[in-house]
Formats: sequence, C-alpha cells, structure tokens
Amino acid sequence: MARTVTQRRTLTASTLKGDAVRNPQNENLGKVEDLMIDLENGRIAYCVVSFGGFLGMGDKLFAIPWAAMTLDMEDHAFILDIPKERLKDAPGFDKEAWPDITDADMRTRVYGFYRVQPYWE
Repeated sequence: MARTVTQRRTLTASTLKGDAVRNPQNENLGKVEDLMIDLENGRIAYCVVSFGGFLGMGDKLFAIPWAAMTLDMEDHAFILDIPKERLKDAPGFDKEAWPDITDADMRTRVYGFYRVQPYWE
C-alpha cells in the first residue's frame, strides 16, 4: 500500500525554539531562541537567533527576518544563506535590550543587512 505524505503548513512556535540555524554549507550559525510577533500586523517580525558563547554565557543575539530563512523540515533546522564570517558583522543586540520592530532605523539595518523585503511593504 502506498503511503501518502502530507506537507505541514503550520507549526507551533515552541516546536521551533532551539532549532539549529545553518548556512547552505552546513556550518552551524546558532539556534532559534524565540519568534517576535508584530501585534499590529499579526506576522512574525523576526526570529531571534543566538550565536556564540558557552552554556548561554556570552551569546550574541540577532534579529533575523523570517523571510531570510528557510525551514529544512527533514533535519528540523533553519537555513540562513549567509557566510559565517559575515554574520559577525550582523546587527546584534543584548539579551536585556531586545530591538523594537517599530523603530525605523532598526528595521532598515536588519532587513537591509539580510537583503530581504520587509513584510510591511
């Protein structure tokens, strides 16, 4: 009997937390820490990814536009098409000072760095 595989079109946010983020060269770039929702638009504003550190100490956090990443369903990981060295220049933030997506300067820096069209345009 043939088995039918249905591709899922929704996932819970908690399912994605902790997922690996890799580039197409299969280099580890970090892991998903959270998803930030734009309450005004009801869309994912950005994905929070941690990079570096040891046991949660010294991690640098990044606001990565949802559109900049693709989900690898088979390996339960995200693919971010960016060289690991370039990520070191990405606009990051401190764990105690998360960015505000309504700040026009922040939006321009983040979406410009990853070269994706903002979801609000």
